[in-house]
Amino acid sequence: MEKPLPDGRGPVARGRAIAGAFVPTLRYWMQTEVHVYAFSIAANVLLSFFPFLIVCVSVGGLVFSQQAVVNALDFALRDFFPSAMGDFMRRNLPAPQPVEFLSMAILIAASNGIFEPLEVAFNRIWGISKNRSYVRNQAVSLVLVFVCGVLVLFSLSIAAIRPDPVTGLAVERWLSALVYKSAAVPVTVLVLYFIYRYLPNGRPPMAPVVQAAVGVGLLLEALKSLSVWLGPFFDAKLQREYGVFRYSATLILLSFLTSMLVLAGAEWAARGHRLDKASGGS
Repeated sequence: MEKPLPDGRGPVARGRAIAGAFVPTLRYWMQTEVHVYAFSIAANVLLSFFPFLIVCVSVGGLVFSQQAVVNALDFALRDFFPSAMGDFMRRNLPAPQPVEFLSMAILIAASNGIFEPLEVAFNRIWGISKNRSYVRNQAVSLVLVFVCGVLVLFSLSIAAIRPDPVTGLAVERWLSALVYKSAAVPVTVLVLYFIYRYLPNGRPPMAPVVQAAVGVGLLLEALKSLSVWLGPFFDAKLQREYGVFRYSATLILLSFLTSMLVLAGAEWAARGHRLDKASGGS
């Protein structure tokens, strides 16, 4: 006889309940249009990634020293990307220079391309029948690009004041990494909150949006660790399959997985809200 848990359910019943909560998400992930959204987002991430690095270096160089900016981006890249890809990006980081307005224009255009399929997907998830016009979508996307960019630059500024990753003491490096992680996770949650809350052509309820932002933020941190851990294996495989394009393929695949998690978070929030309303909740 299974031992009951504090909520009165046994382990088997609890396991079935947890599995049942994920089955609708798996069904959602199996929809063709969800893959279309995720790959569209991933393609625009590829277009905007290196302009984003150039803008970060240019803007960061206005506040911090050249070495501090390079160290900050080096740490951020090391925190997310597999070793080979991270090494490649670190070797090709641009030196701080005057703000590149062309890079900013490309970044804004490509970032707006990220938010366009996201809005359509979120509207679909929340049952919003009408999408914004292209002009209104671009205006909202521009605001979100600015807000999210400021939050990311804030996170990088914390990394910029950390000790040098090579010459610093081991304890200093560990403490600075802990401080960076402590700031990076809330920044990720805030970015997700703004996207979940303000990108749909409506106003989703606060509580499920906050829960989804926190849950997906933690899952994205887990995805970071997983990508670094499995990076060498997949990098060797992608090198055989894609050759010189393996870094682009890596970025698209990681962006696709991230997009699927973000879309799943919106699906969780909307489904939870509908269930709450059906059960008579507020």
